[in-house]
Amino acid sequence: MCIFLNLFSDEVRLSQIIFNKHNKTMKLILVSIFACVAAILQAAPGFLPGIGYLIGPLATAPILLGSMFSIPFGVMTYLLTIMLLFILQPTELIVFPFTTGLLGLGIGVSFSFFRKRLSVIAVGAILLMSGIMSLLFIFHFPVLGPAVPVSFSFLITGFLLAFIYSWFWVEMALIIFKRLKMIKVQ
Repeated sequence: MCIFLNLFSDEVRLSQIIFNKHNKTMKLILVSIFACVAAILQAAPGFLPGIGYLIGPLATAPILLGSMFSIPFGVMTYLLTIMLLFILQPTELIVFPFTTGLLGLGIGVSFSFFRKRLSVIAVGAILLMSGIMSLLFIFHFPVLGPAVPVSFSFLITGFLLAFIYSWFWVEMALIIFKRLKMIKVQ
């Protein structure tokens, strides 16, 4: 439990300051690159059946990094990815805004507001679970497949899995962020 209460260093806030010093053209180019990568990764299951289902969840990373650098540009990356998916793979359009994209946006934004790991993970898990429940109960879209029954015990288990998945992406974001920082220093 001690790992969840660890504080983040100020690396994220310092990188946001550095990112804001760049000119607007550079920021927009970075946003468009992130959106293109996220759209290609999210569309992978449609183009590469089988292995594409392993590649698709990686679309969280560009959205997450974009929103870690800047909240407005993270939202732009999220919306631009949705528009690109409308062109590339419309079947993924209903899943991305409520699951992969929402998770990346939520975790990235929460890095700006919270300093404890548990808070950031909880925000990601809550947003992911609310997105999945929206797809299941509001849109009646079988995001988990038609064979999975939806019950109360499933929702509890689903939240636990969403928490673990969110934790995975928080740790991955920190690893990627440290790697980018090392590349920038060299």
